[in-house]
Amino acid sequence: MMEQDEALQLGVAFLARSQRDDEPPLAIDTVGVRESNGLLILPYNSVQYLASRDSREQLLGCWPILVDLENGDVRFGTLGERHLWREPSI
Repeated sequence: MMEQDEALQLGVAFLARSQRDDEPPLAIDTVGVRESNGLLILPYNSVQYLASRDSREQLLGCWPILVDLENGDVRFGTLGERHLWREPSI
């Protein structure tokens, strides 16, 4: 089983690799990180929003990054998995 700190670092690296040049700088929203069903759920948003928490700066439609704590697989969440971060369980 992977430690949460290690899984967080995998998620940070995944987000950095996934970011497009035409997007604002993005970062993991560490306030919202949680575990559900063996996954570490890493919400992210623009650095500007995370600094201010001003809803006018918030990026909408950001599916969280999911890190499988068993095997370290990292990917974006899907619409079918939305229940994992809307109704998390241990």
